[in-house]
Amino acid sequence: MKKRVFSGIKPSGSPQLGNYLGAIRRWAAEQDEYDNVFCIVDLHAITEYVEPAELKQYIREQTGMLIASGIDPDKSILFQQSHVHEHSELAWILNCYIPMGWMQRMTQYKEKVEEQKEQVSVGVFDYPSLMAADILLYDTDIVPVGDDQKQHVELTRDVAQRFNYIYGETFKLPEPVTGEVGARIMGLEDPTRKMSKSEGGSGQSIALLDSENVIRRKIMRATTDSQRDVVFDESRPGIFNLLTIYQTITGESRNDIENRFHGKGYGDFKKALGEVVVETLHQVQKRYAEITADPSYLESILKKGADKATPIAREKLAQVRERIGLG
Repeated sequence: MKKRVFSGIKPSGSPQLGNYLGAIRRWAAEQDEYDNVFCIVDLHAITEYVEPAELKQYIREQTGMLIASGIDPDKSILFQQSHVHEHSELAWILNCYIPMGWMQRMTQYKEKVEEQKEQVSVGVFDYPSLMAADILLYDTDIVPVGDDQKQHVELTRDVAQRFNYIYGETFKLPEPVTGEVGARIMGLEDPTRKMSKSEGGSGQSIALLDSENVIRRKIMRATTDSQRDVVFDESRPGIFNLLTIYQTITGESRNDIENRFHGKGYGDFKKALGEVVVETLHQVQKRYAEITADPSYLESILKKGADKATPIAREKLAQVRERIGLG
C-alpha cells in the first residue's frame, strides 16, 4: 500500500514562484510514489476578507496551475475543500477536544493578533482545527509543509492522540515533511519575509503568470547588498534567497553554482537567474493557457475530485460520529 499524502493550497492570491518551487513541483514529481490528495482550501482563504469574484478567480487559477504544473487528476485526487462538507463538520467536532491554550500558542495566530489586534477573526484563531480536519479525514501518512505550517501539523497529531486516548484508535498520526532545498522561498524586495501570493502584483513576489519581461525586471530589482561575491551566505538574506531559487530550479550543488559565478557580480548572476526562471515557467504558462481555454474543464475536474474525496471523508466522519455518540 502506498502512503497517503495530503496537501492543501490556499487560493488567497495568484499562484507564485514560492508555491511552485516549495511545494507544487515536488507534489507533481512524487505522484507515482504516493496516494495523493490535493485540496484547494477555499474555506481557509475566507478567514480573511476577499472579494467573492476574486476568490472564484483565485480558485480557478490555482486549480489550473496545479494541473499545468503536472498534477494528474487521474492519478491524484484534486478537489475544492468547500465541496466536501465533512471538513467543516469534523473541524467543529475537533474544536471540542482542542484546549484554548493549544490554539493560543499557534505562531501564525499570534502574528495576526499583533497585526490586527481585536479585528482578527475567529476563523484565523480556528484555522488549525480546520487544517487538522483536512488531514485527519483521509488517514493521512505524510503532510508536506513549509516551516511555517509545521506547528499546525504537530497540533493535528496532538488532537488525534487525545481523541484516540479517549475513544480508541480512530485517527492516524500524520508526519510533517519539509523539503531540504527551497522549502521556504523568500520575497524579492524584503528577503526576510516569505514570498506571498497576496503580493503577486508587487516586486516582492513572482506570479506564475507574470510575463517574461516582468519576471526579468523583478529579479534585476531584487534586494541584495553592497557586496559583490555570489556565495551562499545566510547572513546576507537577499543573495542567499536568489541563490536558493537558482539551486532549487537547476538542482546544481552549491559549490558548482558558486564556481560558475566566481568573479562575476550580482548583475550577471541576476540575468542568469532571470533566464532560468523564465525558461522554467514558459512550459507551465503554455499548458495553463491550453487548460483554461475551455471554461468547463476545471469545473469538471473539481467535481470529479470531490466525488472521489467525499466517500473517504464520509466514512471517517461516520466513524468519529459513532465514537462520540452522534452516530
